[in-house]
Amino acid sequence: MTNEQRAEQILTTYGFDFDKIPKDEIIDLLHKEIEHYQPGSSEYIRLLCGYLYCIGNISDIRLLEEAKYNVNMDVGCMVDIEWIDSLKNGGVEGPYVRSRQEIIQSFVSYYEDFYCDDE
Repeated sequence: MTNEQRAEQILTTYGFDFDKIPKDEIIDLLHKEIEHYQPGSSEYIRLLCGYLYCIGNISDIRLLEEAKYNVNMDVGCMVDIEWIDSLKNGGVEGPYVRSRQEIIQSFVSYYEDFYCDDE
């Protein structure tokens, strides 16, 4: 299964109702992916990190930072620093951070039409 197919499968499984997404499952998937990184899985890791951001718990900052800074440059570019900064500041809009609601809407807009064309 390609990394884009894995991302599409996650989207199909969990959707965008962040109150109902099992955070522990997302954390487990992200830990496994970081531990057993596959070249090209930046999109998949980005999606998992985005889910953690949208679920929104300050306790996940360390894991988001681990994905951003400790996997490789490609993954680091895909994991948005705005997600980390927003969690750190409680979702308050600031000079370099949009409101939490705007960030979540941007994430949903990016992925709501995501599909894998690797057949």
